[in-house]
Amino acid sequence: MSKKLCRSFRVFSVDQRNHGNSPHSAAFNCALMTEDLKEFMAEHSLGSAHLLGHSLGGKVAMHFALTYSDLVKRLIVVDIAPRAYPPSHAEVFTLLTSITLDRFSRRSEVRQELEKGLSDRSVVEFLLKNLTTTPSGRLRWRMNLKALHENYREIVAAPDWEGSFDKQALFVRGGNSDYIGPADYQGIKKYFPRAELATVAAAGHWVHAQAPEIFERLVHEFLSGPETVD
Repeated sequence: MSKKLCRSFRVFSVDQRNHGNSPHSAAFNCALMTEDLKEFMAEHSLGSAHLLGHSLGGKVAMHFALTYSDLVKRLIVVDIAPRAYPPSHAEVFTLLTSITLDRFSRRSEVRQELEKGLSDRSVVEFLLKNLTTTPSGRLRWRMNLKALHENYREIVAAPDWEGSFDKQALFVRGGNSDYIGPADYQGIKKYFPRAELATVAAAGHWVHAQAPEIFERLVHEFLSGPETVD
């Protein structure tokens, strides 16, 4: 999706700590990742930017917008609300931590292991994006699986935030996901009074992976639309 948005916007696709090629750290929480993002923007001389985040990235994006609203033009949050969540990814962590990568030499073998525990192929493919090889040719996970697993309970806990973000915000939910429901609207509006809500009916939690064309259109239309004043 970033490649498509690059046609109209200057796009930075940021890996959070313990993800992708970003540094690994045993310390891992929303406040730290908010400061990481502020440092990233300063390093790249970004006075302000549109901000988009999915799931945990969406939680960090919300916190960043509340903390540094002057640095955010418009906010897009994908399938997460400002509330506590049950540890619904515990089974994924159990599966990932049960896989000993030294046993495998090919991505296809790891895919087969993931498919034994996950029925959604789009989720399998999403997880495989985190699989890479060392210079010696051994398979490894890009993410810091140990730190993510150990800090998971804190990550899904209810946020304790203050203030509000009074600029335009778009919350995108998957129609087959329960991450944002009617009971969450009040909490969203508390922190983001100008928030709009869009539902992608055919998608679950992984909206951008399961309905990429619809998601890209929603993002582009929101970011390209006129400024509105309530």
